Amino acid sequence: HNTILPLVIFPGSSNQISVHADAILYLSLISGRNPQYLISEHVKSAPLIYDLSIETIPTAYILLESGVRSSVEVVSDTQPIPMEKHDIILAHALAGQFLGKSLIFLETGSGAEVHAASEIISYMKPHLSIPIIVGGGINTVKSANALVNAGADYIVTGTQIENLPTRAQLIKFTQAVHRN
Repeated sequence: HNTILPLVIFPGSSNQISVHADAILYLSLISGRNPQYLISEHVKSAPLIYDLSIETIPTAYILLESGVRSSVEVVSDTQPIPMEKHDIILAHALAGQFLGKSLIFLETGSGAEVHAASEIISYMKPHLSIPIIVGGGINTVKSANALVNAGADYIVTGTQIENLPTRAQLIKFTQAVHRN
């Protein structure tokens, strides 16, 4: 890779492991009930990750409803949790924490039009002792900053990066996230 920074990936399956990764978000789709994404992909990928000596970061992945059917829903054959169900989202996050996950990843799906509501983050934050990552639908500096102010520890902006922002746009986005 073309950076001195660590490269952390979050693959969608065991087929997307890269020798170039320094670490991997070892995602378990705990909001779904499809065993393939709860454990099967992990079992398939474990020997390769071991052989490549890639650091694993156990991550509880929670898919939230965004109003449109996301790629994650289609590929994983799981239903997202409705965003107004704060108690159910928190129960999943706590279960992930109690299972020993290092991170909670709330996502509405790649390229989503809406992101996790700030209210969900602020509702969950006091109950968790592990960091919260938010991804999907974070398209503006204002929305990224609102999520950080609500308690998000990390922001994922995959589609924003894929759209090749200018250096100035990227700096502005980064400053909104790191302002606190």
